[in-house]
Amino acid sequence: MSLSQMAVHNAKPREKDYKLSDGQGMFLLVTKKGGRYWRWSYRFGGKQKTLSLGVYPEVSLAEAREKRAAARAILAEGHDPALDRKIKKLTAGEVPGNTFTALAKELLLKMEREGRAQVTIDKTRWMLDFAFPYLGERPVNEITPQEVLTVLRLVESRGRYETARRLRSKCSQIFRLAIATGRAERDPTADLRGAIAAPKVTHRAAITDPKEVGGLLRSIDGFTGHKTTRVALNLSALTFVRPGEIRHAEWTEFDLDAAVWTIPAEKMKMRRPHRVPLARQTLALLGDLQPLTGKSRYLFPAVHSWVRPMSENTLNSALRRLGYSKEEMTAHGFRAMAATLLNEMGKWPGDAIERQLAHQEANAVRRAYTHAAEYWNDRVDMMQAWADYLDQLRETV
Repeated sequence: MSLSQMAVHNAKPREKDYKLSDGQGMFLLVTKKGGRYWRWSYRFGGKQKTLSLGVYPEVSLAEAREKRAAARAILAEGHDPALDRKIKKLTAGEVPGNTFTALAKELLLKMEREGRAQVTIDKTRWMLDFAFPYLGERPVNEITPQEVLTVLRLVESRGRYETARRLRSKCSQIFRLAIATGRAERDPTADLRGAIAAPKVTHRAAITDPKEVGGLLRSIDGFTGHKTTRVALNLSALTFVRPGEIRHAEWTEFDLDAAVWTIPAEKMKMRRPHRVPLARQTLALLGDLQPLTGKSRYLFPAVHSWVRPMSENTLNSALRRLGYSKEEMTAHGFRAMAATLLNEMGKWPGDAIERQLAHQEANAVRRAYTHAAEYWNDRVDMMQAWADYLDQLRETV
């Protein structure tokens, strides 16, 4: 039921804050201190959000409804109205500044607008925190290569060589954004190529010998820890998706009748939705898991809180508990294990294996081709053959 002007005018404070609904998600929030605030509630990206529409009486009921209509139109176009408002403020110059911090905030907002994964945005913010104390208030057009190098050397002194390398790249993005918006003329990080130590490349450990894979699978079956952890390890072996995709797997992503797990783009490293054919063994595994966690959002919720996924250390800790060192096997190693053995089988197109691994083709033309091709029928057959092969290895002593 819609609000009347009289109802809004006569809204008085109570012992607690309360809401007066105007329909279509809009309401008047009346606080116990007498404030009256227009709000609009909506869903975007599977999350509930609230947009401020102004304060009454400065914004009338009619004006609030106009703002609601405009926000609904933005939402209908597939955009987040709150993010759209932030972008317009930046464009209009309402968030001025040519400092390193100001540009960093714009970069983070740009990443959010592009739909980058929240974990990537958080990691970028964490890396930039190393630079803010030294460069934060400096105008970007005055920062010298030596100043940036000083920051990178401080990070290096802590043994964080890879972090230093990535921080240089993020700083470069900030300077390029400044150049594009007329707030700087050059990128000082361009002078620093080769000036910092190259991080030692460490490949994630993986078991690829068939006999040892069989031993690993038997060890997992004998795992005496939490049952959901054992299921997660087996699911990692069967589907060879990334550990983060296992941790954040949600029941709504699984179509058990069609035997397909569809991982949304925002959870994927390459920002593309990914489909995983589910073999009979995988469906049986999920059937055993459903009575345990089926009421949770996640397949593998945290032990003490079903509203959060399991810890990122759970699977690696379980492998350590099974007696495998970090030099022998990691949770990410299930991917290398599958890639190696599937290629050795010689039965499947290499592109089909790469598509199932959700790898990005370096060549743009081939990337477009392989993504369009999908190789879906090959992948369905391959995933069932892979599950059968794991059973065979498990039973071979």
